[in-house]
Parts: sequence; structure tokens; C-alpha cells
Amino acid sequence: MNSVEAKSTFELVLHQSRQRPGSLEETGSRPLDVNVLCTGMPATVKAIESAVELARGLHARLRLLVAQVVPYAVPLETPPVLVEFQEAQFREIVHAHDVETRVDIFLCRDAHDVFAQHLPPRSVVVLGAPKHWWRTWEERMAHRLRRSGHEVVIVYT
Repeated sequence: MNSVEAKSTFELVLHQSRQRPGSLEETGSRPLDVNVLCTGMPATVKAIESAVELARGLHARLRLLVAQVVPYAVPLETPPVLVEFQEAQFREIVHAHDVETRVDIFLCRDAHDVFAQHLPPRSVVVLGAPKHWWRTWEERMAHRLRRSGHEVVIVYT
């Protein structure tokens, strides 16, 4: 192995949408993150592959934002899909790539709001989307994020 080894880290952070995490780091000292929004497994895998190349080129770390939408009939504390199951899925996907990664899983009622609220200003965002002739949910999300000042890359599957 080279004398320089890439740092491979997997960090899981779980949030509930009622509690917005405060900024613990100063904006100037925060390392550059390439943010990947989870929009479904096949699309997210493609987006992660593209984001890894981008992160390596920018010497940045990868941040995966997962908004697990919990129906109103179910309390936020008991989502229909176990967080441990999602964590295991993303850990397997991310470990295939050798890049520092943080995974934020948000238990929420609305994915749009979570993504908009938890991205730092002027973020680099990558999201996967199916290619259709009509405007998809992912493309509407990308448009909304661009209007908010983020740099958004759409990876079509």
C-alpha cells in the first residue's frame, strides 16, 4: 500500500425533524462536503458513485442525507423501516468507495423541508433521478435548491 492512505470513515447521525441540529462548527473551518440526497436506492447508488469522484477531485468528504418519511399515523420515534437496516445498507454502499463519509438519517414528515433545512448555505449537492420527459420530484427538488443558492448536480439513471 502507498505511504499515503485514504481515510475511510463511516459516521452515522440520526435526527428527528422536530430537532434541528445546531451548527457546531464555524463556517470558515468546516471542511468541504459533497452532499448526496437519498432519492431511492438505485438513483442514490449512481449519485454516490459520481459524488465520490467529485469529492476526490475537490479533496472533500461525502455527506449522505437520508430523509426517511414517517406517515402521520405513526410516531416519529417508530419509523416503518428500521434505522439499523438503513444504516447497514448505506454502510455497505459507502465502504465500496474509499472516501470519508457521514450519513445523516432524518426521521421526518416531508423530505423537501428536511433537505432544504439541513444543507449549509451554498452547498455542493448531488442527487440521482430517473430520466423522464416530464419533470420528476428530483428535478423539482434540484430546482428548489438552486433557487436557494446551492450548486446541484443531477445524475440520471
